Amino acid sequence: MEIVISVAAKVAEYLVAPIIYPFTYCCTYKTNFEKLNNEVDKLKNARDSVQYKVDDSRIKGDGIQQHVEEWLIAANKEINEVETLIEDKENSNNRCLKGLCPNLRTRYQLSKKAEREANAIVGLHEKGRFDSVSFRTFPEETWLKSTQDFMHFESRKSTLKEILDALSNRNFNMIGVYGMGGIGKTTLVKDVGRQAKENNLFEKVISSRVSQTPQIKEIQREIAEKIGLELAEQSHETVRAGRLLERLKKETKILIILDDIWGSLDLEAIGIPLADDNGGCKVLLTARSQDVLSCKMDCQQKFFVDVLYEKEAWSLFKKMTGDCIENGELKSVATEIVKECAGLPIAIVPVARALRNKRLSEWKDALLEFRRPSLRNFTGTTQVAYKSIELSYNHLNGEELKKTFLLIGYTFFSCVEDLLCYGMGLGLFQNINTLEEARDRAHTLVDKLKNSCLLLDGRSSEWFSMHDVVRDVARSIASRDQHVFAVENEVVPLTSWPDKDTLKVCTAISLKNSNISEPPQGFECPQLKFLCIGCHASLRIPDKFFTGMTELRVLDFTKMHLLALPSSLGLLQNLQTLSLDDCELGDIAIIGDLKKLVILTLRGSDMKELVGEIGQLTQLKLLDLRRCYRLRVIAANVISSLSRLEELYIGQSPIQWGKVEGVDGERRNASLHELNNLSKLTSLEILIQDEKTLPRDLSFFKMLQRYRILIGDQRRWDGPSDEISRIFRLMLASGANICLNEGHIMQLKGIEDLTLDGLPDIKNILCELGREGGDSEALYTSFKNVENGMEAMMRGINHRRELKQIFKQESSNAKDLEKLSIFMCDNLTHLVPSSTSFQNLTTLTVWGCHGMINVLTSSTARSLVRLRQMTIKVCVMITEIVADEDDEGDNYAAQDEIVFSELKELNLSNLQSLTSFSCSGNNCAFKFPSLERLVVNRCPNMKIFSEGELSTPKLQKVQMSLVDEKLWAWDRDLNTTIQYVYLKIKKEEEEEEKEKSAKANEKEKDVKDSGKIKSIQFRRVSKLMKTIQATCAAVCVRASRNYGWDPES
Repeated sequence: MEIVISVAAKVAEYLVAPIIYPFTYCCTYKTNFEKLNNEVDKLKNARDSVQYKVDDSRIKGDGIQQHVEEWLIAANKEINEVETLIEDKENSNNRCLKGLCPNLRTRYQLSKKAEREANAIVGLHEKGRFDSVSFRTFPEETWLKSTQDFMHFESRKSTLKEILDALSNRNFNMIGVYGMGGIGKTTLVKDVGRQAKENNLFEKVISSRVSQTPQIKEIQREIAEKIGLELAEQSHETVRAGRLLERLKKETKILIILDDIWGSLDLEAIGIPLADDNGGCKVLLTARSQDVLSCKMDCQQKFFVDVLYEKEAWSLFKKMTGDCIENGELKSVATEIVKECAGLPIAIVPVARALRNKRLSEWKDALLEFRRPSLRNFTGTTQVAYKSIELSYNHLNGEELKKTFLLIGYTFFSCVEDLLCYGMGLGLFQNINTLEEARDRAHTLVDKLKNSCLLLDGRSSEWFSMHDVVRDVARSIASRDQHVFAVENEVVPLTSWPDKDTLKVCTAISLKNSNISEPPQGFECPQLKFLCIGCHASLRIPDKFFTGMTELRVLDFTKMHLLALPSSLGLLQNLQTLSLDDCELGDIAIIGDLKKLVILTLRGSDMKELVGEIGQLTQLKLLDLRRCYRLRVIAANVISSLSRLEELYIGQSPIQWGKVEGVDGERRNASLHELNNLSKLTSLEILIQDEKTLPRDLSFFKMLQRYRILIGDQRRWDGPSDEISRIFRLMLASGANICLNEGHIMQLKGIEDLTLDGLPDIKNILCELGREGGDSEALYTSFKNVENGMEAMMRGINHRRELKQIFKQESSNAKDLEKLSIFMCDNLTHLVPSSTSFQNLTTLTVWGCHGMINVLTSSTARSLVRLRQMTIKVCVMITEIVADEDDEGDNYAAQDEIVFSELKELNLSNLQSLTSFSCSGNNCAFKFPSLERLVVNRCPNMKIFSEGELSTPKLQKVQMSLVDEKLWAWDRDLNTTIQYVYLKIKKEEEEEEKEKSAKANEKEKDVKDSGKIKSIQFRRVSKLMKTIQATCAAVCVRASRNYGWDPES
C-alpha cells in the first residue's frame, strides 16, 4: 500500500507541477516586465559605452575586435526584440470575458518571454565587459605598394638580387648600400624593400631618412608608428629607445631602412637591436661613403651603386622627354647631353624635364652650358649634377618660379603652408590680393617644380621634399646670386656669425639645428629681408638685436626660449610675417607694435593668453594659434578688431569662450559672437568644447571656403586634414541640447567630412540640411568622406526605423563621394537605387545592416572604377554582393562584364547567408585585375565566388581569418578555392553535428536507464483530469495569496 501511495504521489508531482508552473508566470507578469525594463536600460548604457569606444577607435584608425562587433550586433538585436515585446504587451488583448477577467494565456506567454529576454540580457551584459575593443592597424608606406616611378635597369638587377640574397642570409643583420649623391640609392633600396616584402622575406618594411644631423626622436617616431607602438612625445630619448628596443625584439621578420647616413649612428640610442640580440630585425643602410658603412657602422655586407650604363641613361632621358628626341638633328644633340650627364639620374631627370618640348636652339644652348668650364669649386660627377640642376633652374619659366625654388632650397621647409607664409612676407607672389589666391599660386608653383623634377612628392598634396643634392645646388645659387647665408645640420660646427661685410649685403639668413654662438647686441644688416633661426632653444637673443635690420619682412623663430621678446622687435615696421612656432613665450604685448604685420603664427607655443595688444594688428590676414595646449584666454574684442582677417586657426587650443573672470566680472574672455565681425574670413579651424557657448547667429559660416570645426569632445579632433578641407564634427554628450538653425551648419558650403553624434533627433537636422531638395539627399552634395557623419546619422535614423535607402533614384550627388561607410542600419534595404553612380568612390564599408539582401546593382558596380577597398561584414540577410537590376533580368549581353579595375582588397566576413559574390549567371564576367587580398571569413554558405567568367591575375590566396594571416587557402583558382573551402566547412559541420548527436543520444540513454518507473498507464483519464482541475483551482487561490496577484489587474 505504501508503494502505491508513493507512486501516486510521484505521479501527482509530475502531473501537477507542469500545470502549476505556468500560473507562476501569470502571477509574476508585472515583476518580469519591470525586471526586463531595468535590464534593457542597463544593456543600452553598456552598448552606448562600447559604441563610444568603438567610434573613438575608428577615428584613430584602429581596427575593431571581431567579438566586439558581434556583441554590438547582438546587443542591438536584443534591444530591438525587447522593444517589440514591450509593444506587443501594450497592444495585446490582456482581458477576456468582456474584460471581466485577465487573459491568462496571453499573460503567460508575454511573462515567459519577458523572463527569458531578461535572463538573456543579463548574460549578454556580462559578455560586454571588454578590456579592449580595438587593435592597432599598421598601414603600409605608399612606396611599398607602387612601382610607378621605378625603372628596372640591367646595371641594378644584379645588385638588387645580391642585396636580397644578403637579407635572406641569417648571418647578416646589417647591410649597406653606398654611392655618390643622386646616383639612385634611395630608389634602389625602396625596390629592395618592396620585393623583400612581396617575397615574404619580411612581414614589415620601414624606411626613415637620417640626414647629416640625425633627429633621434623623429626616427624613433617613424619606426614606432609603423609597428603600432605609442611613444610619449615628452619622454626622454633613452626611455623611448628602451620601449622600442623591447618591441623590435619581438618582431619575427622586420626590415628597417635607414637612408642617407653621414656618420656614425648609435642604433642602440634609437632603440634598434644589434648583433645577436636583434631577434628578427635587420637593418639596411645607405650612405655616400663606403668608409661610413665599413668603419663607423660595421656593415657585414656592402654594395656599390654605380652610374647608369649609356643605354640605360638614354632610356631614362627618353622617358622624361618623350619620343620627340628620336628625330633628326635633335637626337644627336640629345645624345651628347645624355653623355654630359655621366649616367647620373639626379642630372638626367631634371635636364630632360627642362628641355622637353623645347626648340632645337635651346637644346644646343644647353649642351654649350654643359661644356663651359664651371666657376664653382666642384669636381667629377658633383660638377655634373650641379651643372644639370643649374641648367634646369635657368630654364624655369619666370622669376617667380625661380625665386620659389631658391626659397625652398635655403629655408629647408617642406609644406605649402610655409611657402604661403614666407612668400606673402617677401612679396614673392605677383598680382594676388587675398590669401586664398596666394595659396592657389603656391600650389601651382610647387606643381611646376615637381613637373621639372626639382621637387619630389610628399605624404600629401600639401607636402613635398627636395633631394639633398638639389638643395645643395639651390643653396649655392642663392648664396651667389642673392647673398643668402644658410646653414643646416652643419658637419663642421658654425661657431660665429658672418663678418660685417657679409652681413651688410646679406638678404636672407637661415639657420636650422645650428650651434652658432650668441649674436652681438646689434649688427648692421641693412638689406636683410628674411631671418629664420630654428631648433636652438639655448640661444639668447639680445635686447637690441633687431636695431640694424629695419628692412626685415619675414622673421621666423622656431623652438626657441623667448620668455621676454627683445624690445628692438618693435622697430621692425616693415615686418609682414612673424612666426614663433613651438616657442616658450612670456609677454608678447610688443607684437602689437608691428602695424604692417600680415601673418602671425604662434602654432604649438607655450602660452596662456593672447593679450589685447594683438587687436592693434589691423592689417593681419592670418592668425595661427593651433596646438597651443595651455592657451585658455583670448582677450575680449581682440578677434573682432582684426577686421581684415581671412584665415583663423585655433584648432586643438582649449579656449574658454565667453568665460567671465574676476570678483565683479571685470575680465571677459573672447566670445564666439566676435567672429561675425570678420567679413573677410574664408578659412576657419576651431575647437568649441562647450556647445552652450555657440550663439544662434553665426552668419560668417556662409563665407567659409575651408573649415575644420569641432564642437564638443576634443578627442575627436584627429582625422583627415591635408586632403579634406571642409570638416564639421559635432560630438555632444548624451542629452546635450543644441539648436541647429540657418546660422550654423545650414550655411556651410560643400561639407566633405561630417560627424553628427549625440543628437537627440537627427532626422530634424537632415530635413534642415536637405531643405532645398525636401529630403536628406542634399546632405551629400559634395562629400568626399562621410564615414563618421554617415555612421552617426545612420545610428540616429536606425532607431527611428525610417531609412530605407540613402539616395533618391534621380540622385547624381553620389559621384563626389570618395569614402562611404554604413554601420548598424537594420532597416536599410538598399544601399542605392540601381542607377546610382559612384565614379570617385575609393572605399566602401557596410557593417551590421541586417535588412540588406545585396549591396550593389550591376550598373552601380560598373561605376566603381576607382574603388580600392570593399568591406562587407556582419550582415545576416545578404545573399550576394552584386545583384542584377530588376529590369534586366537575365538579358545580359554575351560579352557583358564588370571590371573592378583598382580594387586591391575585398573583405567578406560574418555573412551567414552569402552564397556567392554574384548570382548573375554565366553571361556576366567579373574581372579583378588589381585584387591582391581577399578575406572570406565565416561565410558558411558561400559555395562559389561567381558563376560566370572570373579573372584575378594577382590573387594568390584566400585569407580565412581577419587576424591570423597564416590561415589561408588556395587551389588553382578562386572559384575552385571557394568550393574547396565550402566543402571543408560542410564536412566539419557534419562531423560536429554527428558528435553532438552522439553525445545527445548517450545522455538520453543515461536518463532512461536511471529511472525506475518505465511507464504508467492511466485508464480512467477523465476522472483524473477532474481531480487535476480541482487541484489547479486551489493552486490559483494559493498563488493569489502568496504572490499578491490581483485577478483584476
